[in-house]
Amino acid sequence: MPFHNENAAPPAMIGLHMESLHRIDGTNEAVFALARLYPAGLRVPRHSHARTQFWFARRGVVLVNTAHGRWMIPQSHGLIIPAGLEHSTEMVSEVEMHSIYVAPGAAGTDGPRVVAMSDLAGCLIAELVNEDAPTLEQRRRLVMDLLLDEITRLEEKPLGLPFPEDQRLAGLCRRFLEAPDARASIDQWADLLGVSRRSFSRWFRVETGVSFGTWRQQACILAALPRLARGEPVTNVALDVGYENISAFTTMFRRMLGSSPSAYLKSRSA
Repeated sequence: MPFHNENAAPPAMIGLHMESLHRIDGTNEAVFALARLYPAGLRVPRHSHARTQFWFARRGVVLVNTAHGRWMIPQSHGLIIPAGLEHSTEMVSEVEMHSIYVAPGAAGTDGPRVVAMSDLAGCLIAELVNEDAPTLEQRRRLVMDLLLDEITRLEEKPLGLPFPEDQRLAGLCRRFLEAPDARASIDQWADLLGVSRRSFSRWFRVETGVSFGTWRQQACILAALPRLARGEPVTNVALDVGYENISAFTTMFRRMLGSSPSAYLKSRSA
């Protein structure tokens, strides 16, 4: 479908994306592979694909926005974007992107999902996007089949942030992302909306599918990861997102992503 009327990307880049969309939707190949290098700060306007997209951030950090949530793709992670889902993207840093487009449902998910890339998946994608190396059709099909199987085995990471439909609640969520605060409480938000604590908790879970505490933790990660990826000190980032000390931030980070911030970023860059 056409891009919406937004002026976030240069006309030349929009033209390149339009050309890519036509190629993706018009191909008869089971898997379509595409490699791109995007500058930091680039915003690609809202669009969708007729195929399911598997976006692999080989280098850099990307934010993908939909009407119902945000998903972050740090370096060495991938995001599965279902066919037909309208989304826009923002390059938090310079991004080396490898994208694979497959038939709807082929990636085994009905909704967006951030996954940690395996070495095997990364090598298979590199094989598919390498236009300089001629590949026999039979070998290409084998690579495609193995990649589709591997994608369904990749570990999901909690880097998605659901957004409520209610505009008042969504407004608070957006403001929180602009100035995250790990100390924000249910009582504060309930008072702002003029409802009881119990009503707010029930309302928030119905609108987002998660508790306020879980959403707040995920939102803080969304705010912290791009800054950590740019090399900012962990202590500065921890204090800025509302943690009283680096220990509390590290505990939250380890609970959400399985390792300390420094170990996690080191493993991803490796």
